[in-house]
Amino acid sequence: MKAIRRFTVRPVLPEPLGPLSELARNLRWSWHTETRELFQTVDPEGWQAVGGDPVRLLGNVSATRMAELAKDRRFLRRVAAAADDLDDYLHGRRWYQANSGHGGPDAPEFPTAIAYFSPEFGVTAALPQYSGGLGILAGDHLKAASDLGVPLIGVGLLYRHGYFRQSLSRDGWQQEHYPVLDPNELPVSLLREADGAPARVSLALPGGRSLHAHIWVAQVGRVPLLMLDSDVEENGPGARDVTDRLYGGGSEHRLLQEMLLGIGGVRAVRAYCRLTGRPAPEVFHTNEGHAGFLGLERIRELAEPPEHGGSGLGFDAALEAVRAGTVFTTHTPVPAGIDRFDRELVARHFAEGAELPGVPVDKVLQLGMESYPGGEPGLFNMAVMGLRLAQRANGVSKLHGAVSRSMFSGLWPGFDAAEVPITSVTNGVHAPTWVAPEVFRLGARQIGTGRAEDALSVGGSKRWDSVANISDADIWELRRSLREQLVHEVRDRLRASWRQRGAGAAELGWIDGVLDPGVLTIGFARRVPSYKRLTLMLRDRERLTELLLHPTQPIQIVVAGKAHPADDGGKRLVRELVRFADDPRVRHRIVFLPDYGMAMAKKLYPGCDVWLNNPLRPLEACGTSGMKAALNGALNLSVLDGWWDEWYEPDFGWAIPTADGASTDEDRRDELEAAALYSLIEDRVAPRFYDRGTGGLPDRWIEMVRRTLTTLGPKVLAGRMVREYVERLYAPAAQAHRSLDATSAQELAAWKARVRGAWRQVAVGHVEAVDQDAAAGSATAGLGSTLTLRVQAALGELQPEDVEVQVVAGRVDSDDAIRDAQSFPLKPASGPDMEGRWVYEGPLALDRTGPFGYTVRILPAHRLIPAGADLGLVAVPTETTGEDAGVLMR
Repeated sequence: MKAIRRFTVRPVLPEPLGPLSELARNLRWSWHTETRELFQTVDPEGWQAVGGDPVRLLGNVSATRMAELAKDRRFLRRVAAAADDLDDYLHGRRWYQANSGHGGPDAPEFPTAIAYFSPEFGVTAALPQYSGGLGILAGDHLKAASDLGVPLIGVGLLYRHGYFRQSLSRDGWQQEHYPVLDPNELPVSLLREADGAPARVSLALPGGRSLHAHIWVAQVGRVPLLMLDSDVEENGPGARDVTDRLYGGGSEHRLLQEMLLGIGGVRAVRAYCRLTGRPAPEVFHTNEGHAGFLGLERIRELAEPPEHGGSGLGFDAALEAVRAGTVFTTHTPVPAGIDRFDRELVARHFAEGAELPGVPVDKVLQLGMESYPGGEPGLFNMAVMGLRLAQRANGVSKLHGAVSRSMFSGLWPGFDAAEVPITSVTNGVHAPTWVAPEVFRLGARQIGTGRAEDALSVGGSKRWDSVANISDADIWELRRSLREQLVHEVRDRLRASWRQRGAGAAELGWIDGVLDPGVLTIGFARRVPSYKRLTLMLRDRERLTELLLHPTQPIQIVVAGKAHPADDGGKRLVRELVRFADDPRVRHRIVFLPDYGMAMAKKLYPGCDVWLNNPLRPLEACGTSGMKAALNGALNLSVLDGWWDEWYEPDFGWAIPTADGASTDEDRRDELEAAALYSLIEDRVAPRFYDRGTGGLPDRWIEMVRRTLTTLGPKVLAGRMVREYVERLYAPAAQAHRSLDATSAQELAAWKARVRGAWRQVAVGHVEAVDQDAAAGSATAGLGSTLTLRVQAALGELQPEDVEVQVVAGRVDSDDAIRDAQSFPLKPASGPDMEGRWVYEGPLALDRTGPFGYTVRILPAHRLIPAGADLGLVAVPTETTGEDAGVLMR
């Protein structure tokens, strides 16, 4: 019989146990071992049954058990200690407070607050609001910010069905299930007005309709995460479903999700700050383009006249003010990974009478226009809008930064890709979340619990260096124990999967022999888009079988991953892998585990000896799964892509060679790279694992584990990543935000309009270079000599203070392209003449040998723009410019 109404009955805790409620509602428990162990003590069996979720646990524990605990003095002391520790964590002085404004006389003070927007957040399995790496990265960002004391406010959506739960059919086809999530059973609370009514944000939709949303708050340590929920009674059926599923629905559904995230998210932040007294954010960080509409809402706040609640700046000045305090992070290295909407759909939602009536729809469309060669004018590009709305942008690894600069270079015509203003901050992972308790305890025995906690959250290579003092025997016993735990976990999950696939208990006796705690174990787990190449390992099935069944040096492989529900190609890859793993010849050596998520990952990373990653280079923006494995002592076996391209060393892993020359023939490339993978495993990885020294231990393998921890450990931390964001992006953005008051924003907007209008008259004229030591007409010059450059520059209606005339010099290749270029400013020497031309002069030192060249260019210049490329305008010599322009010195 089905219930006609559903509601949640909250437990009433005895007064002495009251602190348990706050401990359960603050998600710090998800990475704080002592708090988790405290809840486990409440009911060990129940803790396992609810998947380690303290909110659900407290709802299931009997009143009798609670009464017993309320009289247990030892337990009450543990509760009090945990509550005191949480209070100290929430209110104590941390890295951010100790370092703001202390980076030197020119270092800006840190922002009073930062708003961090993301479409998904992977904080804990108990709050399933993530699909893959983007969400896990966002969750780790919040947790690391909390550990460092960064005043971050997270903003996302609350999806009533999450992403999806994955199971397999009997023949191995992926099946999706969408369990309903009741917010009242999640570790979240509803944001309420002073009178107790739920706080609400609203968006206007075409046709006089509205989209309303409540705001749920998850407390991630010190960081609040605001999640908007459209499943409220005031909405019609279509509007209620806007936040039904993560990455679900058609184009209009996705557009509404992104409007609610961006526009509604800003309004949620305003409501939260108003109700809690928290400082308003000075910096807004857009994690991928999905939240890009937040910039439009902030423009509306500033552009609308005061009688409508705005500041009356006007669109152009408001745009400059918004850009100054905005950071945009791109995560995709391929155009196909970017959200793009039909321009007419966007126009309908931003036209007069719809959302943001004070923001002209033509201005909105211009922000997302693909106005570059190869772009599609009929589409609205969310990443393009994100870049145009942010003064600072970054990729998520050094290689991805370079790929992004090339991919988006069309937005800065006339500039080399290397000068495109997109930097990089390499991702990191939150070590307290991903390091197994056994690994932490081994480190704590060496340097103490407090120092070990600091090493995981803040970093510091000296503390990681202490791993060098841990004995080989202890390291190897740790690795053996973790591998054994993984074997038992895999068997339990595999048995449950086969029961879901319809197998009876009598068919599953073979599962007791799946995997061997003494065999080299390789892990591979991630989403299943084609570029990650889930099935590359199956390229030569006989050779893989030989590796799995090798008589003296066998391997075993644990695989997991979800394909997007609409991606039948990805589902076919899953089925192909599953069918191979079902083969009785090898099923004890290779397994596919369905429903990959955070709970599984926490068992998988520590238990694997090797972490495999074989994407098509350079399509892996970062790939943080290998970082999590490394923090637990696993060695990486990966294509040189993402973070591995940046930090790979032979001391702690292996690089799979890539067949870049065969890139146009994907089939041939896969064949070559699969063969290289097999050879690496057979010739180098497996022999290193099974090679025993005089003490019976794999000495060289253990040394690689030690090097992984001491060298990679401090680098791959989310704490390091967040510190870089603060120092390199947030603090400069806050300084720029403070510099652009209403007057300055209007000044900058007017200056940009004037420069853009006059730029067609700007040109580089005749260029002369004089070297006193060189013979007339010589194409050589001596090292250490100096050229004196004289350049005629036509500025039209502009003045010298509006521009910078530069010489750009460096080595040249066979096509006369300047490599490793450096730029030097020239100074006005005279002018203007009768034709409005100015003469600029300056020295150019010849400080390197070999082919050398230079050119001259003119860029806009203003004290309030961060770089000359900011406007995307540049004037360079034409073919008719003076004969010495761009001269080569060989």
